[in-house]
Amino acid sequence: MAIIKVKQVKSRIKCPKDQKLTLDALGLRKLNRVVEHNDTPAIRGMINKVKHLVTIVEE
Repeated sequence: MAIIKVKQVKSRIKCPKDQKLTLDALGLRKLNRVVEHNDTPAIRGMINKVKHLVTIVEE
């Protein structure tokens, strides 16, 4: 299965609670952190929900 790297690029301050919980579920708790996940539809959906706060890192 493919691996996807996600980086938080904007702050979670003043975001709705559901978006903060989505960032927590992705494992992103601090700014500029990078986490790796399997590329599944569930992970893609979470990334899509907070797409204004994160970016996908290319190697």
